[in-house]
Amino acid sequence: MGPPRRGGTLRVGALGKSSKIERDPHATLSNDSDFLIMSLVYDPLTVPGNDPNVAPRLASRWESDAQQRKWTFTLADGARFHDGRPVTSADVVWSLRRLREIAGETKVPVAGVGDITAAGPNAVVLTCAAPNSQLPLLLRMMTFTVPEGTTDFAAAVGSGPFRLESYDGGNARLVRNESWFGGPPLLDAIEVTLFDSPESMSNAIMGGQIDLASNVGAIAGRTAETRGDLRVVRRPDDIAVAIAMRTSDGPFADPRVREALRLAVDRDAMVAQVLSGYGSVANDVLGTADPSLDTTIPQRTRDIDRAKRLLADAKFDTAKTYRLVTKQEAAGEVESAKVFATQAEDIGVRIEVAVQEANAFYDDTWLKAPFYTVNWGTNDSVVFFASKVMYSRTKWNETGFRDQDFDRAYTTALAAPAGPEFAAASRDLQQIQHERGGYIVWGMADGIDVAAGAVRDLPELGGYGRVQLERVWLSQ
Repeated sequence: MGPPRRGGTLRVGALGKSSKIERDPHATLSNDSDFLIMSLVYDPLTVPGNDPNVAPRLASRWESDAQQRKWTFTLADGARFHDGRPVTSADVVWSLRRLREIAGETKVPVAGVGDITAAGPNAVVLTCAAPNSQLPLLLRMMTFTVPEGTTDFAAAVGSGPFRLESYDGGNARLVRNESWFGGPPLLDAIEVTLFDSPESMSNAIMGGQIDLASNVGAIAGRTAETRGDLRVVRRPDDIAVAIAMRTSDGPFADPRVREALRLAVDRDAMVAQVLSGYGSVANDVLGTADPSLDTTIPQRTRDIDRAKRLLADAKFDTAKTYRLVTKQEAAGEVESAKVFATQAEDIGVRIEVAVQEANAFYDDTWLKAPFYTVNWGTNDSVVFFASKVMYSRTKWNETGFRDQDFDRAYTTALAAPAGPEFAAASRDLQQIQHERGGYIVWGMADGIDVAAGAVRDLPELGGYGRVQLERVWLSQ
């Protein structure tokens, strides 16, 4: 193979829908293709790492006060925007405040924009309303920085390892930023092409039209393994394709009903049928790659008789048909809903699977409906998911979960330093989620990238780590 070489253009395929194209780095990025482009053009403060699971990017280092409420992030030396201007604390403060206004505490966990301030020209301070030991982790890949005052993102002026050369309908050509503070990438360019389905992207990599199919899924992985000219990269604990049950009201508000539906699942069959074996059985807890994952929680297995008893005790109406809404977003998501619906018949629950277009799903179903599928990446932190989708104050509380014990464990985890106290609080979060949470987390999908033989040093981290292509190179 030889040493890394400079040059060449990497042609990358990524999933997305034309109707969900987004140019604003602070908006909700539903398309993998948009998120990949943003991640190469703009720098966040922190990114996923291996050990530890948070690594520096635009912030070269960070430290907190003794109470872990006030965090100071120092900017990397030599960081410059693509137009040559230096990145200053004013740019970061403006970007963080804008992100906080748009996305709320979910992405920037401070009480208000006044809690984001500059500390001289090269440092910013975030002051949390309560102790938050996990702030650098909770900011990963969220805090894209733009020049102060930017509201038009057509030019996409960032400070990242690549700069935008052209953009057309979700497709982009990015060229090397020779002045990147992290050292110039080896690739001359990256061309990102939007594909609206894993099948179309799989056909493109099999046919040689692209060099890398990002997150293309298990079916393509199986096919690629038979080809000598292609390589399959498996990233474990990459995507949770889960089922959300609304806990605050509606047919699934009774925790006995939620447990019954979890007991209906044949998890091994789901992993085999939906993921083609490219994944692992999960235990109704999000964050399966977390070092503090509680492996002492008994693995939930299929128990038809107990499920039926629970439904009877809860007086659940089995005469009705319940609508499970899904979407063609993550690979295997629609199939997971259909397989689960078939399995639920064995406990007397009839489920109608409704496949919704992505725009309609996020407008009409997400955060509102009683029963739908979701998908999440970056499964290396229990606290990450607690903060994003389960804490009662989060903007993205997908299951309407408001549990005082869970909230208490969450705030305890944030207040605790690394060590036994944090581990105990993390275990409490997991046990509550396992016992009475709103998710059926039946399995965890491997991230499957298919690459041409010449593509080297692809990221192997699960979740958001897949977009960190700045060190990739081509051997020919």
